[in-house]
Amino acid sequence: MKSPVHRCRDVEHGRGQAGTRSGSNCLQPEQRIPIAKDVITSSSSSAMWFIRDTCGIMCSIITWLLVFYAEFVVLFVMLLPSKNLSYSITNGILFNTLAFLALTSHLRAMCTDPGAVPKGNATKEYIESLQLKPGQVVYKCPKCCSIKPDRAHHCSVCKRCIRKMDHHCPWVNNCVGENNQKYFVLFTMYIALISLHTLLMVVFHFLYCFEDDWTKCSSFSPPATIILLILLCFEGLLFLIFTSVMFGTQVHSICTDETGIERLKGETGKWGKVPCWEAMKTAFGGSFSPSWFSPFSALSCKPDPVEHITVPQGDIIEEDVIEIPLS
Repeated sequence: MKSPVHRCRDVEHGRGQAGTRSGSNCLQPEQRIPIAKDVITSSSSSAMWFIRDTCGIMCSIITWLLVFYAEFVVLFVMLLPSKNLSYSITNGILFNTLAFLALTSHLRAMCTDPGAVPKGNATKEYIESLQLKPGQVVYKCPKCCSIKPDRAHHCSVCKRCIRKMDHHCPWVNNCVGENNQKYFVLFTMYIALISLHTLLMVVFHFLYCFEDDWTKCSSFSPPATIILLILLCFEGLLFLIFTSVMFGTQVHSICTDETGIERLKGETGKWGKVPCWEAMKTAFGGSFSPSWFSPFSALSCKPDPVEHITVPQGDIIEEDVIEIPLS
């Protein structure tokens, strides 16, 4: 960018409005070329990511406590008192495996950078270092003072712009974005499975207790047993409905290559969408394999973020939209 740039004032998401300043170098809205997300260097993936939001932290703690409550009732009310050893071992292994995968997925979704754009890099020097082509337009977020790549949105809770942000979920105390959507999908899937498994065990336990003596089917008194099972049944039904809907919504978003925010703001159709299966492979980290269902596997198909790049320092620009002048 050798010549001075023409700057057009606009709002944060005013990509559909024309610039207010006149000039031959100021592009019309339909001629603007948004800057690709790969041009903007992302935050370091090795850095610890944790949002200090009171509501989100409380919701995350409640999530873990509810899983631990289900663990307590399943083990000490239904499985351990059972006279059928094979039934107890089989369901105990299955329940604990699903619970472990669900909590691990929750932890990965909460502590993984969802795709945050570097904060405070909206400087003239940094824009010049990007070596953009004439006709491209650069958008600055007025809230976190970062250069926004295409399809990035600002989260008021994370206080950052997030690439392909779907929504901010207080239950994982994080945004659901480009880098952690897989873990959020796995979390909702495993919670739905563990809820369904729990409901089936509650039904079988009630039938067993009705046929046998209530004092022999549980280590607790009959009233306490009934209360614990009813609460567990209510919890399992509630979480089954909620997480099943969230799981279906997330899979639909991946297959259609559009996020919840983009649908809400009517921004769909402004980019070249990829086929459903290609979008699934991108979101889950490569070709279909058992690693799709593992919260321990990384998204190996995604390019590693560029690190250790010296960003030229300077004053934050005032304009929200900067257009690279045409030759």
